[in-house]
Amino acid sequence: MSRLTAADFDQELLVLFDAYVHGDLDRRGFLGKARRFAVGGMTAAGLLAALNPRFAEAQVVAEDDKRIRTATETFDSPKGNGQVKAYVARPAEGDGPWPAVLVVHENRGLNPHIEDIARRFALEGFLAYAPDALTPLGGYPGDEDKARALFGQLDRDKTQEDFIAAYAAVNARKDVNGHVGVTGFCYGGGIAHMLATRVEGLDAAVPFYGNHPPAADAAKVSAPLMIHYADKDERINAGWPEYEAALKAAGIPHTAYRYPGTQHGFHNDTTPRFDEAAAKLAWERTLAFFRQHLAKA
Repeated sequence: MSRLTAADFDQELLVLFDAYVHGDLDRRGFLGKARRFAVGGMTAAGLLAALNPRFAEAQVVAEDDKRIRTATETFDSPKGNGQVKAYVARPAEGDGPWPAVLVVHENRGLNPHIEDIARRFALEGFLAYAPDALTPLGGYPGDEDKARALFGQLDRDKTQEDFIAAYAAVNARKDVNGHVGVTGFCYGGGIAHMLATRVEGLDAAVPFYGNHPPAADAAKVSAPLMIHYADKDERINAGWPEYEAALKAAGIPHTAYRYPGTQHGFHNDTTPRFDEAAAKLAWERTLAFFRQHLAKA
């Protein structure tokens, strides 16, 4: 059976799924609205199952890959939730120092897909540091629906402080070369944007389809930006013209790409919204950007 893609689903259904994923529609609400798209023996629950992630099938770098080393560590977040866990992946050879990338998850916490992204960075010569915002609630629970529900219980301000503390923790590591970037996806893209406005020493930020900060904060951006947008993502894209104008007015270095025909989440290869060509290009651009700004003496 061939892998499902976004083209196999009605666009309105994909919009409904996006609303469900981001908490604007609960499970019952999604299933009720999705029934009219359930044809040919498919049920609304079946549609939801088809759209949900399949982590094992999409894994790129195995957890026991001998080319990298991984660990789970805890860092202090005195202004946030006290202590937060992070998944760390780095090259197996040598002791560094390596350029570092903070990898920020979507609104479900540190799931297997984000751990896989961290391992992919490690294979490219980076130390990847992936905090779990759900740490104060027990960490990622192994279930996407439960994770999403837990996420809504987080204190937003404390969670932002956790990610600021994560930057400080990784920047202080002896196996890091003193240059730290951040990338994030959806919620994590918004965190990457936020860190660019609040962390003075950040060297580069690469948000993927994340919410923008207020336009008034654009002048506070201290790191060059590379921003990736999906094409069919009005919820996020509507805020870009105003933020772009503010970045230009403030003279902030930035590059933005919009990938034709893609859906929100196009880089996530665990779901049908994945667009292989666009994801490959965005990944290559991201790596080149980080190498330019982080791989310094």
